[in-house]
Amino acid sequence: MPSTRHNPNQNHLLASLPDGEFAALLPDLEPCPLALGEMLYEPGRRLRYVYFPTSAVASLHYVTASGAAVETAGVGNEGMVGICLLLGGDSMPSSALVQTAGHAYRLERRRLQLAFDGAGLLRRLLLRYTQALITQMAQTAACNRHHSIEQQLSRWLLLTLDRAPERELVMTQELVASMLGVRRESITEAAGKLQQFGLIRFRRGHITVIDRQGLEPRACECYGVVKRELGRLLGDVQYRQEGLAAL
Repeated sequence: MPSTRHNPNQNHLLASLPDGEFAALLPDLEPCPLALGEMLYEPGRRLRYVYFPTSAVASLHYVTASGAAVETAGVGNEGMVGICLLLGGDSMPSSALVQTAGHAYRLERRRLQLAFDGAGLLRRLLLRYTQALITQMAQTAACNRHHSIEQQLSRWLLLTLDRAPERELVMTQELVASMLGVRRESITEAAGKLQQFGLIRFRRGHITVIDRQGLEPRACECYGVVKRELGRLLGDVQYRQEGLAAL
């Protein structure tokens, strides 16, 4: 079994597998560090691996012909990057890049498909996760259209905190603006308001959440919708892998 410092059990999907199914998959799970800004897949490119983040967070992006980008969803230790391989596609018109540096375990596409086609729990877990990811994408689209920049920023910070091991995020305002598809000046103004209320502290390249409980009311209902749906679909199977509670 790998050390607890970087352990595949830190990913909720992998940690939910029964002991035998997990043991069969373990030799093919390759640990890999993920650097900030690293591209995991590009639009139209055939995917070779899927990634199960443990401490890293990936952002699923759509980039327009003009070069403008917006985040459609985020993936951390609750999920998997590369869901299109389960749905019969080899590629996506979007991209996935690392928004929070950390670690993940990657699995070669053929090995994933073999396990997915088997009789174990993995198929049900990944299909449930796919539904949760679709909910997140739909909610993100609604949020970007109908809610204020401050609400969007608060939602994004809370979702990122749920996936990140630290309260301090290594993140520039330019990158946050790109994630949300808004102007940098808008993020500066919204972050300034949250800082005035004592909820966050930001300096160049870093954002620290000081008062998470106070931040939650500043977010729109989209944060709660995404979190509840993930819990509804996967809450009954998470953390069943023996030894996870000790991590």
